Parts: sequence; C-alpha cells; structure tokens
Amino acid sequence: MASSAAPADGTAHGATSAAADWNETAYRGGVDVVEGSGVDRETVTGTVFVDRNRNSAQDRNERGLAGVSVSNGRVVTTTDSKGRYELPVEDNMTVFVTQPRGYQVPVDDDNVAQFHYHHLPTGSPELRYGGLEPTGPVPDELNFPLTASTETRSPEQHCAIGADVQTYNAKEAEYARAGAFADLAERSDYTGCGVLFLGDVVGDDLSMFDETRDLTRTLNGPARFLPGNHDLDFDSPARDHNFDTFRAQLGPEYFSFDAGKAHVVALSTIEYPGTTSQYTYGLGERQLEWLRNDIAAVPEDRAIVLAGHSPLLEFWYSDSHRTKQLREIYDILEGREVISLGGHTHMSENLREGDLMAGWKDLVGEDGLPFTHLTVGAVSGHWYAGRQLDAGYPTAVQRDGTPPGVLTLDIKNTRITERYTVRGDDGSQQLALGLNTPRYRDWFAANRSKVGSAPELAEPLSVSRDELAGTWLTTNFWMGSTGSTVQVRIDGGGSVEAGRTQQLQGEGVRIGAEWSDPAANLETLPHGGGLVERTSHLWRLELPADLAVGEHTAEVTATDVHGRELTESLTFEVTE
Repeated sequence: MASSAAPADGTAHGATSAAADWNETAYRGGVDVVEGSGVDRETVTGTVFVDRNRNSAQDRNERGLAGVSVSNGRVVTTTDSKGRYELPVEDNMTVFVTQPRGYQVPVDDDNVAQFHYHHLPTGSPELRYGGLEPTGPVPDELNFPLTASTETRSPEQHCAIGADVQTYNAKEAEYARAGAFADLAERSDYTGCGVLFLGDVVGDDLSMFDETRDLTRTLNGPARFLPGNHDLDFDSPARDHNFDTFRAQLGPEYFSFDAGKAHVVALSTIEYPGTTSQYTYGLGERQLEWLRNDIAAVPEDRAIVLAGHSPLLEFWYSDSHRTKQLREIYDILEGREVISLGGHTHMSENLREGDLMAGWKDLVGEDGLPFTHLTVGAVSGHWYAGRQLDAGYPTAVQRDGTPPGVLTLDIKNTRITERYTVRGDDGSQQLALGLNTPRYRDWFAANRSKVGSAPELAEPLSVSRDELAGTWLTTNFWMGSTGSTVQVRIDGGGSVEAGRTQQLQGEGVRIGAEWSDPAANLETLPHGGGLVERTSHLWRLELPADLAVGEHTAEVTATDVHGRELTESLTFEVTE
C-alpha cells in the first residue's frame, strides 16, 4: 500500500529542542500544606495564588487569584478577591483546584500534575499495595500554587489522550516506551493541555505505577490520570478505598482543568462492590453531585471534554456497556458544546451526534446521541499481543482493526477536531485496505477460533474471475464516522463511492466474515491480536464483475467528517 496523506498537524518539527525547553522550563513543585496544631476542623481553607518565583509557597508579593474553582470532591467553591476559599471537611476526601485558563499547576519530577491533597486521617485499611498513609487532622492552610502560562492561555490547544497503557510487567512497559511514549517524547504540541491517561494505567499489579512514572518522565507536558478497572485495590474492604493506591501514586479519582477555551472533566466510571470480581459503570451520587456543581461553574462559552475510563455508550457492546447515570449526565450537559471520551474496550470508535444503534434506543430515543462520543484506541492495543516488530513492540491490532496509538484533540476556541496517531507513525497512516473474497471468508470461518495459530492465507490479494461478483474491496478507516466518505478509482477510472457496513441509523451490530476486515484478520489470526468481525468504521465496494485477468490498482480516497482527505492504493490480481 502507498499513502499520500500528509503528516498530522502538531508533530514534530523542532520537537527535540521543544523537549529540551520543557525540561528546562517546566513548573516543578507541589501543593503548599501548612500543618497546624492538630485541632479537628470542620472546614479546610487556603489560597490559590500566582507563584511568581516558583517555590510552591505564597510569598508576600504574590497575589491570590480570584474566581478559581476548588472542590472537596462534592462541593465546588470559587476563590474570593484575595484567592481565598473555604470548604467543608469530609473524613475521606481529596481537595483539588481546577486549573484555570492562562495558568498551569506544578508538575513533579515525573511530570505528574500536582493540584490536589488527600485527606484520610487514619490512612487506608491494610492493602497489598499500600494505599494512603494517615494524614492526621486537616492542615491549617492548604494552598494551591499556579504559574502564569501562555500555553494554557492560547485558544489553540492540543490535548493528547492515552487509553489503556495497561502494563502487566516490565517487558510490557518497555513496549509502551518504544511505542506511544517514544512518539509523545518527539512531540512538542501538548505542553499546555498535557496528556490525559484514561484508566487501566496498569494491569492489576499496582506496583507497576512506578514503571508508569518512569514512562511519564519522557513526556513534554503534564501527565494526568483517571482510574480504570485494572487500577483497583482489589483487596479493599470498602468501596471508599477501592482506588487508594491509585490516589496515592497518581492523583484524584476525578477532577477537572481548563486549557484554552476547553474545560476537561476526568471521571471515575468504575464501581467495584468489593465482594465479587464484577464491576459496573457508574459515577456514584457523590461524584455526580460534584459533576453537577463543576459544570455549573463553567462559563457557557467553553467546550466540555468529558473523559472516563469506560465510554458513556459505544458501538461494540451497544446492548450492555452503558453508564448508570447516563440520563443525568446528558441532562447536566444539555445545551453545552461537548465531546465524550472513553477507553476500556481496546478499539477505536468515532460516534457523532445523531448516531443510533438498536441497543441504545431505550436510553437516547430515536434522536440518537446528543454529541460526539469517542472510544480511544489503546496504547497497549490488543494487550501487547501479536507479531514482534523491529521497532521494539508487537503489532497488537485491536478488535476493530485499529493499531495501537494515541488520540489528540486539536482545539481552536471551542472547535474540537480529533486525530489518531498510530504508534511509530507520523499521523499519515489512517486506513487499511484489503480484499474480502469468498476464499477469504472460507478461511476466516475455518480459523476464527484460532487467533494466533491460524495458517496463513495464500495470496490474499488474488481473486478468480468467477468470484469477482462476491468480492469487496474493504477500507478500514480507523477514525471514520458518519459524515465520512470513501471513494474508489480502479485502474484510473471513474470514482465510485463505497458503502459503510454500519450506517448507525438504528440497526443492530453486524457480525461475521461478511462484515469483517481482511487486512486486520490476515495479521491477527496467524500472529495474535484481536478477531475483527465487526467494526463501526469499515467501508466496502464490490469489485466489477468484468475486470480482466491480470494486475489491477485501486486508489482509495477517504474524507473524514472534518474534510481531511487521505489517499492510499492497493494492488491486487485477477486470475482465471
């Protein structure tokens, strides 16, 4: 295949010098905790201030900042004219500041954002991975330093999103380092908004958080995290302590921050009862109350980026994967400019306003989705499975045919444009082309249960003349969506529009060889990865039945919902 797509905006010219600039100029520090007399307090107080000399303490000439949101995880207040705030104390709470536009919170030496303080007087119950140490009484002062930032002031932002790094061991951490993290280390466009990791940061072994921090040390911007179902303290005796080790190592379960004219909300969407291995998707009443209060404090002229580990709704599991408080979340966001992000499923989906699947009708009605929902392809891909590549990582093709990578939200004012960058690529790789022939379908049916051990299909880009009428040229357009088009020219002839296999007009999920992606399955069935027999972003065109014997070339031009064009070609052979 040959590609004529241009590299995506934001990557890498001058990235090396920009990385050096970040390391030299990053605002490093932490929250200023002023310990007191040990008296139990009913409120926590402090100041949000501009830390001009970057020493994380408010000096006499450093002003407080008015109108900044601070929360205890339930109540949201705003600072007064002197930057002061006051919040009620709860026994187990995290107090955090919402980074305002034009300012940036400090990061530690591993580039992890520092904007919070955990209050847990007696510490966590006994947990395998430690949890939180006892904090004792509420401090006398809990002060949040900020530094002025032209990066977060700019109306143009680039927010990098990494889903499901999910490293189970040091070997997989090195795969992540050689893949998505190496790509991010070469980029210079996300210093303002930073990188948000959408949960399943590790794979059950919470000691791997140390490896995670070693990875984030390579970034050129702040790292923030929200928790997933593999980041739990599974030995926690109570729900309130399910994510204590995550909190101790990486930050709050949920929070928000501003960059440009975007307000990013990171949610904790995994509920684990602690008595079985089954988790569910929900916010809980405390977090839902915080979300309502947080959004109420956001000006109407801001775009909302709502992120959780599990998607609010998605295509693949459209009958089952949904957040319990979905209607309440939609009500809270009604009338706002919103885009929703999720990970968890290890695949990519780009679902637009008005899209509808049969499994959603009970929740969204006949009008379909109220705003764009993106499921972000995993950094780990299909759990680091598949053929090992010379670049230092496995193919790990996911269950929708998407390779591992990172999503970026390119934001200008309140307009948000999404782009996906396959790890090891400059952003130009966006399509996979293949042939779905009768011979392929027979091979798929015989081997669909043998992922990783199936025999190779001989000459997959060859089709006999008598099977042309039952053969489709397939295009897996990884970020394709409603509003995208795929045009095909065979041997330089006229352009013909391919059809999308899923119209998202209220139908059910189409599953099987007929709806599968040959390009992906030819890799994954013999070598490992996901079985790709359904996807929301596959286009196909039946080949003309009168093609002559010999070699032919199909030129495919895919145009996304934002008008960006990508062209690739596929050479195939017709035989007697």
